[in-house]
Amino acid sequence: MELASFIQHATIARSCHDRAHDASGIGNPVLKQWGSSHFASALVAATLLSGPISASAQTVVASSVLAKKTKDTHAYAQARQGNAGVATRPAPLSAAHSAASSGIALHEGKAPSGIVSAKAEDISVNSRRIPGNSVLSPSTNPHSTTPVIIIKADDLMKTGKTDLTQALTQMVSSVTSPPHNGEGGGAFTQTIALRGLSPDETLILVNGHRRHIGANFNVNPGPNVGSEPADLSLIPIGAVDHIEVITEGATALYGADAIAGAINIVLKSDVSGGTINFENSGYYQGDGQAIDGYGDYGWKIGHRGGSAHLAFQVKHQLPTNNSGKLQGNEFPLLADGSQDPREAGFNKDVQRGLGLPKSTLENLSANIEIPLTDAIHFYSTDTFSHRRVNVAEAYRPVSQTSNVIASYYPTGMQPYLDMDEYDFEVDNGIKGTYKKFAWDTYVNYGRDYQQYNMQHTDNPSLGLASKRNFDDGSNISSQLTAGLRVSRPIRTTFLPRDIRVNFGAEYRHDTFQMTAGEYQSWANGGNGLTPGAADHPGTSPLAANNTSRDTFDGYLNLDFFVTSKWEWTLGGRATSYSSLATVETGSIGTRYGFNKRIALRANINAGYRPPTLGQEHYYFIDPFPTYQIDQLPANHAIANALGAGRLKGESSRSFTIGAEGELIPNLHYSGNLYYIAINNRLMDTTTLSGSYISSLMGMYGLGDSASNSLQFYTNALNTNTWGGDFTASYDLFTRHVGHFNFGIGLNFTDNEVRSINKTPAAAAAHGLSFVNGYSTALLLRTAPRNRENVNVTWNYGKWRVFLQEERYGSTLFLGSPAAGVSIAPFEQRPAFLTNMEVSYRVIPKLMLTVGAYNLGNKYPTRIPGWAAKAQSYVTKYSYYSPFGFSGGMYYVRASYTF
Repeated sequence: MELASFIQHATIARSCHDRAHDASGIGNPVLKQWGSSHFASALVAATLLSGPISASAQTVVASSVLAKKTKDTHAYAQARQGNAGVATRPAPLSAAHSAASSGIALHEGKAPSGIVSAKAEDISVNSRRIPGNSVLSPSTNPHSTTPVIIIKADDLMKTGKTDLTQALTQMVSSVTSPPHNGEGGGAFTQTIALRGLSPDETLILVNGHRRHIGANFNVNPGPNVGSEPADLSLIPIGAVDHIEVITEGATALYGADAIAGAINIVLKSDVSGGTINFENSGYYQGDGQAIDGYGDYGWKIGHRGGSAHLAFQVKHQLPTNNSGKLQGNEFPLLADGSQDPREAGFNKDVQRGLGLPKSTLENLSANIEIPLTDAIHFYSTDTFSHRRVNVAEAYRPVSQTSNVIASYYPTGMQPYLDMDEYDFEVDNGIKGTYKKFAWDTYVNYGRDYQQYNMQHTDNPSLGLASKRNFDDGSNISSQLTAGLRVSRPIRTTFLPRDIRVNFGAEYRHDTFQMTAGEYQSWANGGNGLTPGAADHPGTSPLAANNTSRDTFDGYLNLDFFVTSKWEWTLGGRATSYSSLATVETGSIGTRYGFNKRIALRANINAGYRPPTLGQEHYYFIDPFPTYQIDQLPANHAIANALGAGRLKGESSRSFTIGAEGELIPNLHYSGNLYYIAINNRLMDTTTLSGSYISSLMGMYGLGDSASNSLQFYTNALNTNTWGGDFTASYDLFTRHVGHFNFGIGLNFTDNEVRSINKTPAAAAAHGLSFVNGYSTALLLRTAPRNRENVNVTWNYGKWRVFLQEERYGSTLFLGSPAAGVSIAPFEQRPAFLTNMEVSYRVIPKLMLTVGAYNLGNKYPTRIPGWAAKAQSYVTKYSYYSPFGFSGGMYYVRASYTF
């Protein structure tokens, strides 16, 4: 028999019995009988399904089940780890498979309504973890020295958001992500901020393995400017079993760059059918219709524990529009200075720059595991995505003769920047056990290809020879990872539990490439009008580049108990970057569990985040008729002439203290206070201009206009982040009105400048400064300082109702500075949003849902006229409002389980 599988089946059965027994004390005697009967039947079923068991194995089984029954966790762990040669193959990680094959009835009708679904989800999350943070587990231990927030798949579904980024943001108060990320290419992808820090400072994992970052460099002003993170939206929401948000600088165990923390997406591995969902949504204001189909299906492979789980998602989103009307003349003035007669009858509702973009998305994923021998398994975790996004750029009236060829666009020009994206990741590996060692070796390759095109525009400098659609070039990023991770329990005579040792090594090869656009997309025809494709010129051969970096990474982590209640973790990591330094980071954590009501923990972390290759090498030339604004790579000769020097990575120190526990039965809470100090924070310089800058740009072939300006990335300043978070949940079971689950989440974050690095002498000599109030506010204040969520879920018979109240703290809006216009920060006031969903199970396999996000149709604070003027009056609301600017959204969904 498969010993580990038998123990897992028995454990889940015992858990059902224990939960039922606990629930009986609060008014559910029927559930107690249900749990007891299924405990016995599950043990019998586990034995029949797993085959015969040897006498020695029976001894281990008996001791483990008895230990579990008596709640002796140390004896239970020893039973699981002892007599390693007895188990003939590792236990499957799929909890749903374990529950089904054990004969535990988890579907509706086998237990009092409203109770099973909630508790079955808990089992699904918790039973996936192999005790002791083994490398064979895709999950993180939620009750260790590191705080972890777990969001289950069912919680993500309650939001009505089919974008994984937005669904996670709605459910976790310490994560923020504006629905619209910024202007131009910033609208292509959504970025997240964990604990108020940059997306680059949060490590994204899938099944415990690092995920590749995207190719879209967020260069335009807006939230998370200058970041180049992994894109969660490219993972099908139906593929997710649960998400773990590690709200701690988890640098030693996960990666040196997990400064803010880590987000681990654990994919489904069920082998008992799946679901299919169809959803239609739209906004109260009458636009933004979306149709979304997504689902998943799992099945067994062979008869030795193999499995495959596939998921898909197809979504088509129409745009929204909240732009202000065009101000000024659409048509040029006549020769005598009077208005064109057409002006009076022209509808000036023509701008489309403030709105969610039109997009089409197709996602696929696979999570496969196949036994090679009794002790070795092959696995493959794969995703593929195609996305097309159509972003409206600045409207060009015919009166802008330097930008618009009037014979092409006699009534004005609305350019669109298109992005066609192909993204995939293949994570293949072999894992297994040898004696008491658990090991995982893997090769992971991810690539993101983004092709850019300007549509419905022109190159005025070429006159009537100009095209109207242009290939602007592409950005490509990739990451090849190969590694080995090992864990082993070490038994001692002087500690109450085994020491858990984790160690490993990893090699990564990262690339970033910018390919040149077609000639007309960047060419200057020399007639004094705007060169290149109007509004977004293509990448010129001068800016095209192809760069790479090699990284060698090794770590060691110890987890041990000095007493039965006092746990410690010690970890260290050494990382060598081919283009940077070799750095050492580490962490120390401790947790003391006084009783089940309270456990205290504390952590100290040292982290290091290297600049992304985009921050080092992104190059964009933005020409206008009489001047030019360039984003230069950090290693450009002009940056060197200004004394910038080579980019360094960010180094951090973080300190966290917290508490968690079960205050009363079924009331679980967790709270933390934290401080994060980051040195050499990476950010764009302020816009550098003046006669000296113009002369430098002319010297290096970037134009010689006296109005030229530029920016580049630098290690500008040092910051402090103070904050705290609190989460709590309470389950209330009633005899007559069903099951209630109450939840609360609070987060507050305060970012501040600790000190500004000295401006290099070469720049200071010409009166230049790399930092000003605009650039620091853009870095530190575009995410809300605090967020609060309160929600309740009510299950009663065939009904489920979800109600949530959200509060977003204030943020600052800082539009792009216009020539000669001083932009002061504008504060967007705090906002309360109500979200609601009602579901009804028509038949056992079919559930219908109606819901609304922002039920009260709340809009952000409208920006004043002086701020809108600098944005050509297109911007009525902050385009990086944390809850959007399109008002209320409704949705209907049909879900079929098979």
